[in-house]
Amino acid sequence: MIQIAPRERGTHDNRVMPWSTTELATLAGTTVNTIRHYHRLGLLEHPERRSNGYKSYEATHLLRLLQIRRLRDIGVPLDRIEQVASDERPPETLRAIDAGLDIQIQRLQRMRSDISVILKGDFAAWLPLQFEDVADRLSSAEKAAILLSTTLYDSRALADMRQMLLDEPDHSDGASEEFDALPPDADEATRVRLAVRFAPELALVFRQYPWLTDPSERVSVPLDAAQAAMAEAMVALYNPAQRDVMARAIEIARADSRAATQD
Repeated sequence: MIQIAPRERGTHDNRVMPWSTTELATLAGTTVNTIRHYHRLGLLEHPERRSNGYKSYEATHLLRLLQIRRLRDIGVPLDRIEQVASDERPPETLRAIDAGLDIQIQRLQRMRSDISVILKGDFAAWLPLQFEDVADRLSSAEKAAILLSTTLYDSRALADMRQMLLDEPDHSDGASEEFDALPPDADEATRVRLAVRFAPELALVFRQYPWLTDPSERVSVPLDAAQAAMAEAMVALYNPAQRDVMARAIEIARADSRAATQD
C-alpha cells in the first residue's frame, strides 16, 4: 500500500492542522465559489468551525472534492454525482451518460462541418447551410427572410425556396438592383413599372409551387402566427415603396395565374 506522509504545518492532538476554504480550493484545483455551490447542493458536507468561526476542512473534504472533480471530468452531471459516486461500478448510469455524450459529439461534429463549409464559401454564418450555393445572389433582406422561413416552414417548403432561387432568371435589365435601391417615396410610375416587370416571374412561381398561395400544409407553426411573423418581417426589411411593389406584383401575378387556369 502506497502512503504519502502529509506535510504538517503544525499539529494539535496529533492531527494535521485543518484547511481554510481557500486552501482547500487550491489543493483541489477548484474555486471557493465552487465549494460553496457544492455545499448548497448537498454534495459536500459542511465542515466544523474553529473557535474563531472559520471553517475547518479536513482530508475527507479534499477527497470528496477530488471525487466530484473526477466525475465531472468524465461528464457526470451534478444531479447524478451522488448516484454514481455511491456505486463503484454504476453501469446503467454511465451508459446513459455515454449515450448523451455521443449525441453531443455528433452535434459538435455537425457544427464543425457547417463552419468549415461557411469558411470555404465565405457567406453569412447565420444563413441556413442549404442556401450556400445561392447566397451570393441574395440581398440582405432576402437572407433575413430566408432565416425567418426556417422556423416558419417545413423542410419541403425550404427545399422549394432554394429551387426557386436557383431557377430565378438573371435580371440583366437591372430590375433587382433598382428594387433594392428603391427609395421609400418612389413615384407611382416607378412602382407600377417594377410591379409589372416582376409579375410574370411570380405568376410562373405560383403555378409551379401552388402552396405559396395556400401554405397551410407547409407551415411548421400555426398558420396565423406564420403569416403574422412574415408580415411583420416584411415591414422591418422593406420600405413602403418596396412593399407596395411586391403587393402590386403579387396581385397581378395571381390574376394572371387565375386567367391561365381558366384557359
